[in-house]
Amino acid sequence: MYTVVGLGNPGGEYTHTRHNTGRMLVSKFAEKNDIALTEKKKPAVLVGSGTAHGEKVRVVVPNTFMNVSGKAVAPYIKSVPAAKKLIVVYDDIDLPLGKVRLSFGSGAAGHNGVKSIERAVKTKNFIKMRVGVSKTVRGKVKKPVGEKAVVEYLLHNFTKGDLEKVQGPVQERVFMALETILETHDPVKGMNAVNGLPA
Repeated sequence: MYTVVGLGNPGGEYTHTRHNTGRMLVSKFAEKNDIALTEKKKPAVLVGSGTAHGEKVRVVVPNTFMNVSGKAVAPYIKSVPAAKKLIVVYDDIDLPLGKVRLSFGSGAAGHNGVKSIERAVKTKNFIKMRVGVSKTVRGKVKKPVGEKAVVEYLLHNFTKGDLEKVQGPVQERVFMALETILETHDPVKGMNAVNGLPA
């Protein structure tokens, strides 16, 4: 069984923030595939299981805050080998809005939610799906400078136009990547499907 995790923060005030990109997209993936999510208290999580593209899938949306996402994920990943079928979807401020990039076994690159999961499941060897949230100027990423500015940017709502892009073409790319992995059981084919697409 694959486990698909969407990272973000719980609470209505965070629903459409950039830092909730993973949570938004994975919740939509569950909805598209008729996987009902049920709220559980221990760990604090929305979770549901079903079938997508011929494969059994568990969808996990942590109801913990981002920095302790691992607490919500660890009960569903019981071993290092099981982590190979873990797919974590999350925002990446180093990528432009519209870019989706998959990797396997790479580091967290400073993302605290991913760091928390790596600690909790005791390995970096799982599938990471980074979704760009940064603005671009003349084709180059223009991200905020300084930790405070980065936090403010990530916790701010998407503009209407950017949210439409996330819920449209970005969502389609994420779904295509997930579909490819589930159908082929090969993360490399998922990478080939989306990594080279322009933002």
